[in-house]
Amino acid sequence: MKDSKDILSSLLKTTQMGQVGIRSVEKAANSAQLKKALKSQLQEYNDIEKETYALAKQRGWELKELNPMARTMADMASRGKLMYGKNDSKIAAMMVQGNTRGVIKSLKNLHRYHQNDGQVTAMAQKLLDCENNNIKQMEGFL
Repeated sequence: MKDSKDILSSLLKTTQMGQVGIRSVEKAANSAQLKKALKSQLQEYNDIEKETYALAKQRGWELKELNPMARTMADMASRGKLMYGKNDSKIAAMMVQGNTRGVIKSLKNLHRYHQNDGQVTAMAQKLLDCENNNIKQMEGFL
């Protein structure tokens, strides 16, 4: 069972991982449409991250951020996957995989969360909706 602060920390880490993933591949994108989609998704993650921090600040909470080593390893893994071919379909597939991991994490969090905190639940749902929309958006580039 997770409490509200745990859920917000998890949301923060998920958005930060999404930001790392996008920044790792965005320069390799070929089409203007994919670059635009990635930029839009990055902005969504930035917005959710800001909202998460703001909610935590209102409550006097300090959230756990994504471990710097996890950031580095994720960036290296993404760049490594692109070493043997940089095409939009491969980038889109990587993004779908990352978003799918985010969806799974978000769903697990929601299932382990049994508090009646509407603001935290709404943030969790917002991130889940974002991840699902990102997957749908990337399907067109596969």
